[in-house]
Amino acid sequence: MLSKLSDSQKWFLLAVLATGGWLVYLLSPVLTPFLVSALLAYLGDPLVDRLEAYKFSRTFGVLVVFLVMFLIGLIFLLVMIPLLEKQIAVLMIKVPLMIDKFQEGILPRIARFAGFETPTLDTSAFKRAIIANWESLSGTVGGVFGTITHSGLKILNWLAFVLLIPVVTFYLLRDWDVLVGKIQDLLPRKIEPTVSRLAKECDDVLAQFFRGQLSVMMALAVIYTVGLMIVGLDLAFLIGILSGLVSFVPYLGFIVGIVIASLSAVMQFHDFIHVIYVAIVFGIGQALEGMVLSPLLVGDRIGLHPVAVIFAVMAGGQLFGFFGVLLALPVAAVIMVILRHWKELYKESDFYTP
Repeated sequence: MLSKLSDSQKWFLLAVLATGGWLVYLLSPVLTPFLVSALLAYLGDPLVDRLEAYKFSRTFGVLVVFLVMFLIGLIFLLVMIPLLEKQIAVLMIKVPLMIDKFQEGILPRIARFAGFETPTLDTSAFKRAIIANWESLSGTVGGVFGTITHSGLKILNWLAFVLLIPVVTFYLLRDWDVLVGKIQDLLPRKIEPTVSRLAKECDDVLAQFFRGQLSVMMALAVIYTVGLMIVGLDLAFLIGILSGLVSFVPYLGFIVGIVIASLSAVMQFHDFIHVIYVAIVFGIGQALEGMVLSPLLVGDRIGLHPVAVIFAVMAGGQLFGFFGVLLALPVAAVIMVILRHWKELYKESDFYTP
């Protein structure tokens, strides 16, 4: 691709990329709502295109998809967050009790089985830290109102960002295809076919992840949560959501979920029959993921290695904060596609095959 450009054009392209990266770094706090809106518009555009294929107008399709996304977000804020807060409250109450039971019941058995004396653990400091953290967390609402009083400008900025997201999302959804066409039209004609092909590959990778893997994660979260609720686990909602969220790494959601749920079942019911029930729940979820959800929603290959996904999210958060977390996967997809393209060029070069 770059071989078709002159040296001056290459330097100009490099300067544009460097300047763009520098501006993104400087404006990352301001760009966060726009990036969230762009991700939402990217997820919603195929649905709008499908409604257009059924002879509906673009505006009507955008309104339908926008209202659906808005209702989902509203339900999440009004239902999911209070439920998660209650589950965290239950967890903070149970953790000190679990520590005591482990120290008084399970640890002596392990020591007798291993043939050594039961160690004496000072867990009081750990329990005090948990209680202190929970008290600070439970006071978050009061802290928010205090912040409104003492730092009203920051709260107004935050509310402006939140209100800006649906507005920008609506306009991006309406003009998504037009914007993509204009960007393609601005590309230099020499490299436009190659850039379009690479952009299509990036879109395929991101579509598989965002529109496929995220659907699998949400489905698994529902399956695990409902199953653990049927078992009767107090922390069913929290464990189910956590297991679904980390399931983008193969088997990680299954391992994390079954370990935490099994420990919770032992501490809550004091028997092992409920551990078997927990194993059945996660076995069913794993079977559905392998045989139904992943083949149907993701396809044969997602394109991004799980380790690359983890590293991209952590690196993005370290460099740019929340904005970097949002930008991590799109950038990782672009880098992966470019590296794949360079690999093809390398294998076709005289350096690789003299």
